[in-house]
Amino acid sequence: MRMRRAWILALLLPLAAAIGASVAQEPAEQGKQQFMNNGCYGCHTVGRMGTPIGPDLSHVGAKYSLRYIERWLRDPAAQRPSAHMPALELSDAQVTVLAVYLSSLR
Repeated sequence: MRMRRAWILALLLPLAAAIGASVAQEPAEQGKQQFMNNGCYGCHTVGRMGTPIGPDLSHVGAKYSLRYIERWLRDPAAQRPSAHMPALELSDAQVTVLAVYLSSLR
């Protein structure tokens, strides 16, 4: 009976770890989801994805720091008054993961 329980436990532990890993996404992956969920691709391109109305963000992380991107996402007009990007209604958590994603684009 003990051997059977140990065997079942040995089978279930890797499965539980895999499920846990898929649920807990990395911040950059969460940010990519925010990029999609908030429709950022409607104005921006990343690689081949998106619409080229606004700037291409494929390498934005190589140009700007994480902190600058966070400030930009919170209030684009404060960073550049002539910016055509609208102010977004994002939570602090959304800004953080979206900035992490954008800063990873090099």
